[in-house]
Amino acid sequence: MSTIVAFSVSPLGSGESVAPAVARAVKVVRESGLPNETSAMFTSVEGEWDEVMDVVKRAVEAAGEGAARVSLTLKADIREGVSDGLHSKVAAVERELGDRH
Repeated sequence: MSTIVAFSVSPLGSGESVAPAVARAVKVVRESGLPNETSAMFTSVEGEWDEVMDVVKRAVEAAGEGAARVSLTLKADIREGVSDGLHSKVAAVERELGDRH
């Protein structure tokens, strides 16, 4: 089952900047080898359900190193027969925008 997950993870009680913790999480995602993108608010990763959820679990663990509590926000799109959804979904919207300008 093809899955795209957009998630945001942050340790709680670790001070004002969470950049080091987020960087640890993003490193896990990038080293997974799965298609992924990181924006200012979320990291998206695409693959089969089990592999994506394993990456999210490991990213949460990495972000939470040294923290007693971690916050996770997750949104998933689970769909049969889709590949490269990270790009094809955006391309479909861009096509729509192009048709209107």
